[in-house]
Amino acid sequence: MARYTGPTTKISRRFGQPIFGSSKSLEKRNYPPGQHGPRLRRKQSEYSIGLGEKQKLRFMYGLMEKQFRRTFDRAKATRGVTGTIFLQLLETRLDSIVYNLGFTKTRKAARQFVNHGHICVNGQKVDIASFQVKVGDEIEVRNTTSSRQLATRNMEANRLRNVPDWMTRQDEAFRGVVNREPTREELEPSINEQLIVEFYSRF
Repeated sequence: MARYTGPTTKISRRFGQPIFGSSKSLEKRNYPPGQHGPRLRRKQSEYSIGLGEKQKLRFMYGLMEKQFRRTFDRAKATRGVTGTIFLQLLETRLDSIVYNLGFTKTRKAARQFVNHGHICVNGQKVDIASFQVKVGDEIEVRNTTSSRQLATRNMEANRLRNVPDWMTRQDEAFRGVVNREPTREELEPSINEQLIVEFYSRF
């Protein structure tokens, strides 16, 4: 599946936050990209605001529009608060779980880690990044030298990043367990998911 391969700092500057991880360029130039970036004070329409929020979340999880919309439609068809369910579905994708467990530094790296066959779910190798992890599932780095060495380096680099409360990680076993669904308070705080729900309701 196609992925965004363009300039990442430009996207982060557009939204004013490190979408793809920390960036020194963003810290130096914390204003929108382009010739008029430092002085840009354009008034945005409701449509533009909703589109921007949708694009920001899409870039965060590294999804193309078709897959992003498919996930939203699944959330809409599920009983409950659509926006919260949508965020939960995104956060419980296998690549997001691997990232949150600290086995990789970024979600992009987590997708590659999964696609290269380094992860098992409930003892079975899974190489599909969009695999939906359920409560009670065990996610483990495969017991191979290359997989464990890579995970070890990443866990050491991520030692200051805590595993979310809705999961537990067993460091020596390179294993994590999803204990429950994340609550809205435990999901991305910078996203206004209601704007995304309203944006898609236009179509």
